[in-house]
Amino acid sequence: MTTPLQPAATLQRRRRLMLALNVATWLALTGGAAVLLGAGGWTSAEVALLGCVAWVFLAPSIDVWNTVVGLVLLHARSDGDLQVAPFLTAADERAPIRIRTAVLMTLRNEDVPRALLRLQTVKASLDRTGEGDGFDYFVLSDTSDAAIAEEEERRIARWHEALGEAAGRVVYRRRAENTGYKAGNVRDFCERWGAGYELMVPLDADSLMSGTAVLELVRVLQRHPRIGILQTRVDGLPSATPLARLLQLGGRGMRALVYGMAWRLADCGPYWGHNAAIRVAPFTRHCALPVLPGRPPFGGHLMSHDYAEAALMSGAGYEVRLFCRTQESWEDLPPTLTELLRREIRWCRGNLQYVGLLRRPDVAGTSRLNLAWLVLGYLALVAQTGVLALLPVATWQAGDARPAVVAVSALLLLQAPRALGALDVLLTPGAAASLGGPLRTAASSAAELRFHGLVSPVSALTVSSAIAQMLLTRRAAGWGGQQRDARAVSWGEALAAFWPHTLFGVAVTAAMWLASPALCLATLPWVGGPLLAVPLAVATAHPRLARLVPEAPPTAPEVAAVVAGVAG
Repeated sequence: MTTPLQPAATLQRRRRLMLALNVATWLALTGGAAVLLGAGGWTSAEVALLGCVAWVFLAPSIDVWNTVVGLVLLHARSDGDLQVAPFLTAADERAPIRIRTAVLMTLRNEDVPRALLRLQTVKASLDRTGEGDGFDYFVLSDTSDAAIAEEEERRIARWHEALGEAAGRVVYRRRAENTGYKAGNVRDFCERWGAGYELMVPLDADSLMSGTAVLELVRVLQRHPRIGILQTRVDGLPSATPLARLLQLGGRGMRALVYGMAWRLADCGPYWGHNAAIRVAPFTRHCALPVLPGRPPFGGHLMSHDYAEAALMSGAGYEVRLFCRTQESWEDLPPTLTELLRREIRWCRGNLQYVGLLRRPDVAGTSRLNLAWLVLGYLALVAQTGVLALLPVATWQAGDARPAVVAVSALLLLQAPRALGALDVLLTPGAAASLGGPLRTAASSAAELRFHGLVSPVSALTVSSAIAQMLLTRRAAGWGGQQRDARAVSWGEALAAFWPHTLFGVAVTAAMWLASPALCLATLPWVGGPLLAVPLAVATAHPRLARLVPEAPPTAPEVAAVVAGVAG
C-alpha cells in the first residue's frame, strides 16, 4: 500500500478542532435553551421540550461549522481545493488511460428510454475524448415487471445493432431476483466480470456524467492506488417543476458545506452510490455487505449500501475521497413533494440499519462516526416533530413566550447552513449571473430558505411516522421504480398523501391559538409547514410556476443532449 495523501496527524488535528467547535456550540445552544426555559421554573412539558431541542441542535451545529470551513476554503484560501483534495493535480494531467473501466447502470422497473439515453450520452461523451476504447458498459437490470424487462431487451438489441462490431462493449444482464437490492446487483457484476476491470463507475438510472469528468476520476485513481473510492459532487439536472428547481438552487448553496465536510472527513469521505469511481479488486474483496440478523425492516439485506461500503473500504486501508471541485456530474432531483418524501422514507429505513454495523471490527474510527451520525440524524427528525407537538403544551404551562423562542430558535438554526450557502453563491464569480443576477439570486435564495423552513417539519413528521410504523408493524417501504419526470399533482392526490400532516398542523395550530393567539401567529411561519402541506405539494409540482425559480441554462453538451432527448 502506498503512503497516505495527507499525514495522519494533520487529519487528526482537523477532526479534533471540529469536534471541539461542535461540542462547544452544542453545549452553548443547549445551555442557553435550558437557562431560558428554566427562568420561570420547570414544567414537565418544558423538560421534554428541552430534550427534543437539544437533540435537534446536533445537526445544524455540525453543518454550520462545515459550511464556515467551506466558505474559508473557497473564498479566503488560494489553496482551498488542494487542502480538501490533494489529488487534484492528477485529474488535470493529460496522461493516457492505461487501465480498463466498466461503466455500470443499475435498473429496477425504470423508464427504459430515459435511462438508456443517459448511458448512451455518457458513452458518446467518452468516445469524443479519444479514450473511449478503455471503457465498457454494463446495464445491470433487477427489473421485476415483465413488460419493462421486454422493453429493456428490445432497446439493448437495437443499441447493439447500431454499434455493429463494437456491440460487445455493451453488456445487458437481468437477474430474476434482486437479492441484496442494488448492492447485490453490483456485487453480481464484480463476481462475474470484475476481474477484467480495475475500476468501475456506477450510475443510477437518472445519472449523467461527461466524458471529461469520468476521465478525471480515472486519472486520479490511476495515479493514486491508495484511493479506493472517489466520489463526485453531484448537481441537479434541469427540471420543469418548482420543487426540483428549488432543490437545485439549495444544492448550489450546499457547496460550501460539502467542502467543509470533505476537509474534515478527508480519507474517510462519503460515497453516495453513483457518479463515482471505485477500485474493483478491493471493493470485491472487502466491501461485501453483511446480512443483518433478524427480520426486515431492521434486519436482512442492507437497503442503503453506499456509506456502509465506504466504511468497509476505509476499514481495509483504502482512502475514500470526495472530488468536491465543480465537475460535470449530474442527477435528476425529485419532481414532486410526494416523491421527495418517498425517497426520504427509503433512506430512513436503510440508514437505521447501520446500527447493525457499528460494532464490526472492520468499521472503525471516523467511518463508525459517519454511520452513527446518519442514524442520529434521522432520530433528530423525530425530535423535531416532538418540538412541534410539545410547543403548545409548554406554552400553555409556562404562560409566556419562552418555549416559543426556544422552539423557533431551533427551527431557525436548521436553516443557518443554507443561509451561509446562499452567501457562497453570491460571492462566487459568475454563479449569481447564471441565475439572473445578484438581486434575483438573493430573492430566490430567500424563497428557497422559506420553502425549506416549511417543508422541514413536513419531512420530520413523515420520517417520524415511518419510524413508528416500522417499530409497530415491522414492515417498511420497498425500493421500487421512482417517478423522475415532471408532472402536476392534483388536489385530490395531495390530500390523499398529506391529510395526516394537515390534521397534525391543524391540531398544533389550534392548540397554540388556545395557549396564546399572539404566539400562534408569531410561530406560524415555522410551525405551519404541516398545515400547508397539501397546497405546498400542489404548488411545487405545478409546471407553470417553475419559471418563478431561476435555473442556470445548460451549457454542457451532455445535458443539452439529455434535455433534447437525443444521445450525443
